[in-house]
Amino acid sequence: MINKKTTLATLTVCGVLALSGCTLNQMVKKSKEQKVAVTPNPLEVHADQVKFTAEATLPVKMLKKKTTYTGNIAYKYGDKKTDVGSIQFNAADYPNAKKESPVKSQEFNFPYQEDMRRGELTFTGTAAKGKKSKVSPELAIAQGIITTSRLAQDAVPVVYAETGYNPDPEYKPTYVAFYFDQGKSALKTSEVRSKRGKFLDAFIADKNVTKTVTVTGTHSPEGTERKNKFLSDDRAKQIEKFYRQKMKQYDYKSQADSVEFVLKPVFEDWTVLKDSVNSSTILQQEQKDQVLSIVDGGGEWEEKEKQLEKLAFWKTLFKQVYPKLRNANTEILTLVEKKTDAEMSAISKRIVEGKDTVGALSEAELAWSATLTPIVEEKQAIYAVAVKNYDSWQAHNDYAATQLEMAKKSSDPAKKAQLADDAITHLETAKTKQETAEVYSNLATAYTIKGDKQKAADAITKAQSLTGNDQVTKAINATKGVQQIRAAQYSEAAATLSQAGDDASVLYNKALAQLLAGQNDAAVATLNDAAAKDASNGDIYYLMAVANARAKKEADVFTNLQKAVQNKSSLREKAVDDLEFAAYKDSEGFKNSLK
Repeated sequence: MINKKTTLATLTVCGVLALSGCTLNQMVKKSKEQKVAVTPNPLEVHADQVKFTAEATLPVKMLKKKTTYTGNIAYKYGDKKTDVGSIQFNAADYPNAKKESPVKSQEFNFPYQEDMRRGELTFTGTAAKGKKSKVSPELAIAQGIITTSRLAQDAVPVVYAETGYNPDPEYKPTYVAFYFDQGKSALKTSEVRSKRGKFLDAFIADKNVTKTVTVTGTHSPEGTERKNKFLSDDRAKQIEKFYRQKMKQYDYKSQADSVEFVLKPVFEDWTVLKDSVNSSTILQQEQKDQVLSIVDGGGEWEEKEKQLEKLAFWKTLFKQVYPKLRNANTEILTLVEKKTDAEMSAISKRIVEGKDTVGALSEAELAWSATLTPIVEEKQAIYAVAVKNYDSWQAHNDYAATQLEMAKKSSDPAKKAQLADDAITHLETAKTKQETAEVYSNLATAYTIKGDKQKAADAITKAQSLTGNDQVTKAINATKGVQQIRAAQYSEAAATLSQAGDDASVLYNKALAQLLAGQNDAAVATLNDAAAKDASNGDIYYLMAVANARAKKEADVFTNLQKAVQNKSSLREKAVDDLEFAAYKDSEGFKNSLK
């Protein structure tokens, strides 16, 4: 009896297991009808992440009672595989699975590695009931990976400090004042023979290159002065006459014709009196306040004049302040004498060679002389002199800038890194002397060259917080724009790079940002501008081919690919594997464009 019961129980379990196995077999067989849609397809990398949405749809009647179906997603590339995640269907969650297809959508992402460029996303289903399971055949659900976002090129702008030198013509003012007797406009002999008169005589005799002579004639407020409304004008004319006589005396000839005389007669204007009262050392503050109260108060000129005459200290005002108002102030603008660019270049060369003292040029002139040579090594030698003799933040910044220029051109990784390190040393010194946008912008470039993205980003953030000139602002934006592209902030990057100047490299990165932001037409227009500035840049044409591929302009794809590989042969191999051109890779036009 016991044996019969045991046998019956065993048969029951075996039957259940057989039924379970049959159910799983049916599910796996039915899974051939499953659909898995991936968006985007092909996969794309953005900000070093591959993100996608997978939507799995199971066929009706596939999901059986008390079962689960798990779709395991992986990315396979070469002989490697990265498990990405899974989508799980639980029969209890889909009570209408006999009549309606179970559907589930889920977002996934995985970090991108350089060797993942070509591969495929796979979906492997596992049907399970209790402890039993059965695996469905592997299904390829998407190709990978489009890497266009990684085409951004490092922005490594180099910023030199302002030299402080102005190469344009500059004029310096010289001031001379002549005083007149009350109610008179005749220039007194005593004035001509005074120190002021002799100074002006000697000044004119030196034949300084003069742009303008501005003479402002004034009068004091009392009646005898005010009633002659032409007095101020006449006084100004007297100085002009004197000046012209002296130019004739000293044989200015045609040079005199280039001197412009500007006469400014001042009539019934209290400004000169107010200025004189405020600067007076004779009047007490209370007296000054009384004068200013009358002048700034209401009433006509004559009323104010009479009120001033009633002041207890009127005689002091009349004898000590008023005479200084009866004058003609002369401002002479003369050309500042400067060394020519050729002279400064020659002198700085002698300084570098030790054949002249550093004092032969000012610091500003020395810095300016460095801008006159296109040879980086010559610039560096000049800035080395500036570092040694002036030790200013500008000198250290500019010396570092030349090291960065050399690092950019070097093809030796070790030398490139060493130059960047040396530049950082000088920039850190410059930073301790004065924190400037120029210094931090160059630090960002140095760290970019070294591959330290975080320090480069920190330096740019700091540079943005400081005030810089237009050149610095463009450099900061060029670097920041690339950082935004790599952070998948494409619209922001396009806007930033629009404020970074119009160098070919800037325009290239701007076009990439526009393309990735979905602004295809704008990207093509920007690339055309970039090609106009650098017609031999293969990367520009390659990106243009990508933009045309997205716009389905086949002929333009082939034309630009041909230009790309003609200018940069390494792009040939890249194009063959680039999924941007998947729709064209089997065509004769595509093959011919890569020959």
